[in-house]
Amino acid sequence: MDVLAVDVARFLDYLRVEKRYAPGTIVNYARELGLLQTHAQSLGLRHWRELRAEPLRSLVAREHRRGREPGSLHHLLSACRSFFRWLLREGVIAADPALDVRAPKLRRKLPQVLDVDEAAALVEIPTDTPEAVQDRAMLELFYSSGLRLAELTGLVWNDLDFGQGLVRVLGKGSKTRVVPIGSKALQALQQLHEQTAPDANSPVFPGRGGRPISPASVRKRLKGWAQSQGVWKRVYPHLLRHSFASHLLESSGDLRAVQELLGHADISTTQIYTHLDFQHLARVYDAAHPRAKRRKDSE
Repeated sequence: MDVLAVDVARFLDYLRVEKRYAPGTIVNYARELGLLQTHAQSLGLRHWRELRAEPLRSLVAREHRRGREPGSLHHLLSACRSFFRWLLREGVIAADPALDVRAPKLRRKLPQVLDVDEAAALVEIPTDTPEAVQDRAMLELFYSSGLRLAELTGLVWNDLDFGQGLVRVLGKGSKTRVVPIGSKALQALQQLHEQTAPDANSPVFPGRGGRPISPASVRKRLKGWAQSQGVWKRVYPHLLRHSFASHLLESSGDLRAVQELLGHADISTTQIYTHLDFQHLARVYDAAHPRAKRRKDSE
């Protein structure tokens, strides 16, 4: 194995062992750094200290020509930058070749959300079958606590504190956080618990063979319930997380609290919901302000 490949392998081990990144994240890093390594080898480089900014720009430009979107190119550069920061700390390189390299400008799309009535219509499904009882609890918890899909599917009963109304979840980077559970979600979870009488370490939402329900099954069930409940937007698990954050920020205005509840490491990730909140305020203004009404009437 050449020196370039050895350093990439060491970095991936660092992410796996010391940073405790999820397996899927490691796969993504390996894919992006594999592109970087192949590009460096094609240029005849034998050590990472020989890499400069221009070859890195040419890699980004090549991937852009191949059809990669700006957001995907940002992921590529982010992986490279993390790798180069690690190489700097390890003393393998003396300067960061990615320092002045930029990806194409990223147009950040605002996430779609359900309004409050749509969210209520979606989660308030009839619990007339055992599967519906489980699905009701799943939907209520998604919307009540803003969980990620992987966080929800990984829950065991021991993670729930019915007395305090809290759930402990394992988030990105294997970071644990504790999130409140709303009263409606608690009721639905208690009904599910009474129905299944599970062990403390059993999955809250089991699939086949008692294993945790698969992400694909969750998406399929969510889509089916949206159609049967008359919610005609494209409904997917993260939409409920977006809706949770938007509705909470709309009511409280507390961006830091929403950041903590979502488990965002960087508040800039949470700030996208302030734009959604502003859209809500703009609609209220247009509907209620006398000048806004006059402007509309004159058009």
